Amino acid sequence: MNISTRQVDAFLALAAQRSFTRAAAQCHLSQPAFSALIRALEDNLGLRLFDRSTRHVSLTAEGENFHASALRIRAEVDAALATLRDAALLRRGRVSVALLPSLAAGWLPGVLAGFRAQHPGVELDIADVLSEPCIERVATGKADFALAAIRADTPELQAEPFCEDGFHLVCRADHPLARQPLPAGRRSAAAQWRALAEWPFIHLARHSSVRQYLEAAFHPHAMRTLMEVEQLATVMGMVRAGLGISVVPTLTLFHFQQEGLATRPLALPGLTRQIYLVRRRDRGLSVAAQALYARVMQQRPMHAEMPSKQ
Repeated sequence: MNISTRQVDAFLALAAQRSFTRAAAQCHLSQPAFSALIRALEDNLGLRLFDRSTRHVSLTAEGENFHASALRIRAEVDAALATLRDAALLRRGRVSVALLPSLAAGWLPGVLAGFRAQHPGVELDIADVLSEPCIERVATGKADFALAAIRADTPELQAEPFCEDGFHLVCRADHPLARQPLPAGRRSAAAQWRALAEWPFIHLARHSSVRQYLEAAFHPHAMRTLMEVEQLATVMGMVRAGLGISVVPTLTLFHFQQEGLATRPLALPGLTRQIYLVRRRDRGLSVAAQALYARVMQQRPMHAEMPSKQ
């Protein structure tokens, strides 16, 4: 059975007008073309929907039963088309993004404020999680795309460079490291490590990308770890209390822009955090997700560096 929306529209018009002439005019069809639609509908259903006479058209019992269903079909089609039109015009939609907490708290709010001002009807789902959960959300379809410190190039996922993130020493403003210059240059890694290793160190947890980058950069040396914490806000509180120093990415410095704290850039070989935008290879982005993706790419963090071309 193959019933078209044109046939449903013709049926509803004839049921309302009770006249082939008026119903054909309502549908902007000639009367023979309109009659052919009704006849084809009845043939498909194997039922007579209208009783016809030279002066009168009325619904049969079967036509009365079909009338409610036809109204529902037409309403559902109209609703579906309206939803698609709204999506195409970005009046409606939903976007799900997973990204590192440092990006979610510092850089993303400004991006989303502009997006929401332009597209207030688009629903946003933001997951501020570490790199591995970011990748998992894209892989399982829970996120349209992610910003993570893992280059997840797989048969299912593709990763494109987003930005590079430097690292800064953070300490109290009255700390000796805030006043003395740190060794500079590519050959200064050991000297920088010695300068930092004198002091108790507040570390982020081992599963964080920040910790992994630091350990790789200082290898085979180790910092004088005082404690490990999960949150950058906790790092800030411990450093401000004078319990120790830390090293954090440039994109997290908004946590440390407080009275009594000092930040100093570090330049160590390999101590640059790569951030990638990860999405699925086999699935295109929705109109809403594509619009946010374009805005995200246009408004990459200004205080982080773009990756150099290889």
